[in-house]
Amino acid sequence: MGSPILDKNMQVNFLKQRLNMFLETLDAIDPEETDLEDIDRLIEMVDELESTVQEFKHREV
Repeated sequence: MGSPILDKNMQVNFLKQRLNMFLETLDAIDPEETDLEDIDRLIEMVDELESTVQEFKHREV
C-alpha cells in the first residue's frame, strides 16, 4: 500500500475515482444475471468507501 493521502484535495480526488469505479461496476451488472456474489461485492465496495471516508476524516493535515 502507498503512503497516506494527507492533502484534502487529493483525498477528494481519490474518493471521486473510487466512486466512479463503483458506478462503472454498477452499470456493468446485468440485472437478469446478477447473483448474490455480485451484490456482496457491491456492498463490500460501499463499505470500503465508507471506511476510507472515515479514515480521511480523522487524519490530521
